[in-house]
Order: sequence, then structure tokens, then C-alpha cells
Amino acid sequence: MTDLEPLDLLLERLRAAAEETRLRLLVLCADSELTVSDLTAILGQSQPRVSRHLKVLCDAGLLERFREGSWAFFRLSQRGLGATLARSLVERLSLQDDQIALDLERLHAVKQARAESAARYFDDNAADWDRIRVLHVAENEVEAAVLGRLGPGPFGDILDIGTGTGRLLELMAPRAERAIGLDLSREMLALARANLDRAGLKNCSVRQGDLYALPFPAGSFDAVTLHQVLHFLEDPAAAVAEAARVLRPGGKLIVVDFAPHDLEELRDRHAHRRLGFPQADVDAWTAAAGLDVEESQVLPGKPLTVILWSAQSKCATPTRSPVKEALS
Repeated sequence: MTDLEPLDLLLERLRAAAEETRLRLLVLCADSELTVSDLTAILGQSQPRVSRHLKVLCDAGLLERFREGSWAFFRLSQRGLGATLARSLVERLSLQDDQIALDLERLHAVKQARAESAARYFDDNAADWDRIRVLHVAENEVEAAVLGRLGPGPFGDILDIGTGTGRLLELMAPRAERAIGLDLSREMLALARANLDRAGLKNCSVRQGDLYALPFPAGSFDAVTLHQVLHFLEDPAAAVAEAARVLRPGGKLIVVDFAPHDLEELRDRHAHRRLGFPQADVDAWTAAAGLDVEESQVLPGKPLTVILWSAQSKCATPTRSPVKEALS
């Protein structure tokens, strides 16, 4: 049975958790993605000591660690038997316990500081984003089109590549067991993380990564989105192919970008490398990646027109039963 494990492995996991600081770490990392610096500030313990406890929990599969530049973030494991045990332990702990309540109060202060930093970044860049938004159809219409093309789900895992502020993650979260946003910019990840904290979306997380070399195995996601990302890229076809690689059989890829236009200011002032894409180009890239292309959707605007492309990964061919084969 898949929900059982050997006695020695279960004992190893239980020993890893059977210490006060480690239980406190599980509670904190069940709430948010946190760095060693965050955790030392909350726990009031030294960095080496906290790091040792984190290593024990990670080795036992109760926590997972991921890098973001020179930083490392920790979060309660999301998959596997270690994740099941970790969630069970956290659920059994009283949040009214004096020590845990103090930890959570300090965690709130850390998240508040994170939100204030993200707000400053947003304020510094909002004018540029607003200048682009007024050039095309209202964003809520684009979002509604994405959700319509995505379908109601439920989905196991969704990936938003170039997640930016994390807005699409917020919209897709109710339809997914797990939603991950990937971005290369540390500043944008901080903003997305603060937005997800504010929305209380514990099934969402963000990662730093290269969209040309996604840090996930093939066939990891039921849906992948690329929203207003391709026009920044030197090789958009390669990004589409890499997105297709991580789709499960029957999974859906959704691409949102601009139709061809002549606004050179977007290239000069906003680092757009491509001034939109013909519908046929993106269709050809998705087909070349082995996906079944669906009819694209055009959302006219002045002067920019938004196009929504979608394609589906081919379903695995079912293996015929030897008995049925013999009878056919």
C-alpha cells in the first residue's frame, strides 16, 4: 500500500520531530516559506543551531529546502509520506500553547515587514506597469479568459512561469491542490510571496528559476501558464518547449501575450525584446513541442491586442490487456 512505510523509516521521522525547537519549526514552516534569518529572529536562537535543526527535518522528509539566489527557503514538505506525517504533527499541536503563540506573533511581524518591503517595490514600479495596462483590454477580461480556458478543475498541480506579482496564482489557487509560481527576479518573488501571504493561500508557493531550464521533472504539472512572458525572451520557442516538457499527459498549456504591434517604446523603455507574436508562430511552437493546439482567442484593445493561446499535452496511450489482445 502506498500510504504505509517501513518501521525504521517511520521511527527515523518521528525521532527527527521529537524535539521542541523542531516542532516549533514545523509549525512555522507549515504557515509560510521562511529563511534561516527569519527563523532565527522568530525563535531567538543562533543561526548554526537553527540550521542544524532544519537539516535534520529536511533529511527526514518533513521539511523541504529550495534556493533563491544566495538565500534558502524552508517549507513543510508538500508530497510524500514525510509530508503526511509533518501535517499530522502540526495539526495535533495547539496554537494556543504559550510558546507557539509567541512564535506565531513574531512570524506575523516578519510577514508584515515582508509586505511593507514588497509594497515599496510595487510603488516604485507601479507607474511603469500602469502605463502598459492602459494600452490593452482590461486585465480582468484577460484573467477571465485565462480561467475560462483553464477550466474548473480540480487540478493537482499548476505552474505559473514568470509569475510576477503572483496574481494568476491567486486566481488559480482554488482550482488546484498545489500552485507554484516561478520567476527569476528576487524582487518580484518577494512581492508575490507577500501577496500570497496576504491572501492566506497556503497551497501556493513561489520559486526562483530559469524558465529555459525549469527545476522540475518531466510530467510534473496538470497546467502551465505563461502570462505576458514571451515578449521579454530571446528564444520564446524554447520556453514553450520547456513548459510543454513538464506537462502531464492531458495537461494544458496557456500562453497570453500581444499580437504584433509597432510600439517601439515598449522595447526601448520596458525591455520588450519582441513586439508581439503572430498567432501562427505560437501555434507552431506548441505543435513542435508535441502538444495538440487549440483555437486561440483574440482580445482586441487600443493599441495593443492580447491573444490567448492554449494547447494540450497528448494523453498517454493506454496499454492493452494481454487477455483483451488475445480475444480481439
